Amino acid sequence: METHNIAIRQAGPDESDAVAAIARTSREHFLPYLPKLHSFEGDKKFYRNRVFPECEVWVATDNQKLVGFCAFKEGWVEHLYLLPTHVGKTLGETLLTKAKEHHTFLQLWVFQRNLRAIGFYERHGFRKVKETDGAANEEKLPDALLEWRGLP
Repeated sequence: METHNIAIRQAGPDESDAVAAIARTSREHFLPYLPKLHSFEGDKKFYRNRVFPECEVWVATDNQKLVGFCAFKEGWVEHLYLLPTHVGKTLGETLLTKAKEHHTFLQLWVFQRNLRAIGFYERHGFRKVKETDGAANEEKLPDALLEWRGLP
């Protein structure tokens, strides 16, 4: 049996490029229908200049290698991605719990076609409050707004 040394910790600012790589790998694997709108360099710039300054970013590591992350801020889960090899091992739940520990109300957007993610969030207390035709998102694909309310 393979042993893992899983750790959850807050990301350092120097890890933004590695986080961008996880997001890109996960999106390409699980969401192949998404249009390719940005280069990898553009993704790295987005995480470095927007996500890390605006969000709290927590990472999951397996033997010190980054394998997933959750970026959240007041009222929002902005990003939650895992490498495909680490999905289904409770890391997503653990990272989502970090956001819930810091906030009593969270919302997030998810593509309507991403049934796996919708199921995951619903199992963890989120409920769908709105669906759109995608006109307001960059990808122009139908999405849904989910929300979670914890105890005050």
